[in-house]
Amino acid sequence: MDTFLFLIFAAIAVGCGVIVVSQRHPIHSAISLIGVMGSLAVLYLLLGAEFIAATQVLVYAGAVMVLFLFVIMLLNAGVEPPGGKSWPVRLLGIPLLVVLLGVVSFLIRGWIPVKETVVFGSFTGGGPRDVGGALFTEYLLPFEIVSVLILVAILGAVVLGGKEID
Repeated sequence: MDTFLFLIFAAIAVGCGVIVVSQRHPIHSAISLIGVMGSLAVLYLLLGAEFIAATQVLVYAGAVMVLFLFVIMLLNAGVEPPGGKSWPVRLLGIPLLVVLLGVVSFLIRGWIPVKETVVFGSFTGGGPRDVGGALFTEYLLPFEIVSVLILVAILGAVVLGGKEID
């Protein structure tokens, strides 16, 4: 049952990811990105990382996506105009992409040693104590740097929004 659920939600994540990249309207891309993040949360649940799944939904699918949508609406981004691709690009693009992905996956498969398989529900490191301990000891400096970058981004959005009102 776990394998079936994994395959379903992995397919949803990949499908929504393809839609994010191929969509011409930024709002549709952002909504598809919410689908990717929601299915990733279910995959975290299948692995037994409940806290990480809840954080995925609250922080990324909730707060970050609302921020993305506000930025899209602030910039008043419309539908992207279609590009003028030549016929060789349209004819050879997909087959060459498939060949590239095949070669890259073959090389990665050869370089990375085979390890034990994942057992669903066996991961026990996704609790609040483990995440908080790692975040405020080993990853404290990157956490603070990201906090400062987010603060600068918020200030930049306020300055750009203030100039738009004037």
